[in-house]
Amino acid sequence: MTTVVQKYGGSSVADVEKVRQVAARVAAARREGREVCVVVSAMGKTTDELLALAKRVSPNPARRELDMLLTAGERISMALLAMALEDLGVPAVSFTGSQAGILTDDRHTAARVVEVRPLRVEEELSRGKVDIVAGFQGVSPRKEVTTLGRGGSDTTAVAMAAALGADCEIYSDVDGVYTADPRVVVSPRRLDEISYEEMQALARAGAKVLNAEAVEFAREKGIAIHARATSGSSAETVVRGAVPSGRRIAGVTSQRNLALVALPWGALPAALGALARHGASPAEVEAHGGRALLVLSLDNVHEWGRARGGLLADVPDAAVDDRDVGSVSVVGPGAGAEAGVLGEVLAALQGLGEEPRALWATSLRVTAWCSATAAPEAVRLLHRALVEAPAG
Repeated sequence: MTTVVQKYGGSSVADVEKVRQVAARVAAARREGREVCVVVSAMGKTTDELLALAKRVSPNPARRELDMLLTAGERISMALLAMALEDLGVPAVSFTGSQAGILTDDRHTAARVVEVRPLRVEEELSRGKVDIVAGFQGVSPRKEVTTLGRGGSDTTAVAMAAALGADCEIYSDVDGVYTADPRVVVSPRRLDEISYEEMQALARAGAKVLNAEAVEFAREKGIAIHARATSGSSAETVVRGAVPSGRRIAGVTSQRNLALVALPWGALPAALGALARHGASPAEVEAHGGRALLVLSLDNVHEWGRARGGLLADVPDAAVDDRDVGSVSVVGPGAGAEAGVLGEVLAALQGLGEEPRALWATSLRVTAWCSATAAPEAVRLLHRALVEAPAG
């Protein structure tokens, strides 16, 4: 009997009716003769609502207590889905991250999976039950509840698939990976397959369909990820090791709510230490000519005001730009090596009256940091120029 890990995001379990629909889908997979382990996110915007509640109580809530609070969202989802499956006559049992054996390091709100020991999960699967695991959470060596950061349920699913030797299916409200966010670009193109490297670059540049750390974990373990729609579409995108040939651009994406920190290279250790004390970790670090540039996603920083103050106290020479900062990125094989791609990025921003605040090009990616307000229109311009126009 084959085993599959299915992950359902917050939009897939946003209300009771959607939970029932997911239960029906899971039950169908079980009837096909597969062992099924389900990983769930919190319902809808529950995590955001819990975070807002915490901020109403305290402007700078302790990260340990945030983890205790935020993990409640996934516990609600897992219990409700187990109830829905039982009503369909499918035996099911739910587990928190710690009960499922998700072992992490001890960094609250930004933990990394160290090991998975799915003893209870395997035991219940062998008894014919559907196992439902709370995503986004684990337990540290000190038995503390931890969370994995935004999108961490994807990492839970991939890590569990690796531990069980299972297939991995990620379900969301879109039927795969597109060349741009369908909410930003009218007619993006769905990719049948994409390499780990391309997907990871897109995720780190702001694409929301898959979590970057989950893709990294999948690459390390050699697990193919099937990105599908909860609605039941037969379409999918497979994330795997082979790079599709003949494709110039894999996607165009944007990001907002960023902060740029410029500082002397010698001050980098002090800056990283100051940020780490407040749970802030740079998503990108670039160095050149004795200067370093740190890029932080403020979506994953719960104490930015304090982190910013601590950084400037320890590194007075640091220059922080955190007002309306966003980015636009083009990802594809050789994208950064083509002068034409870089030129299109600069032309798009110039046409919007934007001067790049910083620019970075690698063989796989070109990223320009600009105002968050202008970034979506820049994505539309670049998609037309680099994805739609070549096919016309």
